[in-house]
Amino acid sequence: MKPEIILPTPLNPRVPAPTQPFRTVLPLQIRFNDIDLLGHVNNGMYFAYMDLGKMRYFQEMMGDQLDWRAINTVVANVNCDFYAPTTIDEKICVVTAITHIGESSFRLEQRIVDIDTGDVKCIGRTVMVTIDPATGHSVPVDPEWVKRVSEFEGREYR
Repeated sequence: MKPEIILPTPLNPRVPAPTQPFRTVLPLQIRFNDIDLLGHVNNGMYFAYMDLGKMRYFQEMMGDQLDWRAINTVVANVNCDFYAPTTIDEKICVVTAITHIGESSFRLEQRIVDIDTGDVKCIGRTVMVTIDPATGHSVPVDPEWVKRVSEFEGREYR
């Protein structure tokens, strides 16, 4: 089991508590072109940041066993709740956890967080479905993969 990431307590009381610990963190670099006319990170950029967080999660969970050509998952749904704007001078990160594994899908929760203050900028939730690339139809999540996630997260998913 990977150690839990301890972040400062969120400043905003409207931010819900995480359903489980986060074990993957990726510091993010805000680029000039990420900023909108109001001086905030554009809301579309948060999804790109979360994609980077997913990549880091899979890299840390699978280690040397990760083969990007063998990834058989697609995004079925993605949602994001925004809590605070992010400006170019803030140090932020994305934390990622798999919160549920079903028969042929799994859910992730990701948070963009100010590293210094713990201010949660947004919470993203993604449903990913495992598919057969040849047919495009869903297939059961590989039991070996479920085992790896369970070991990485330190809890049983099935």
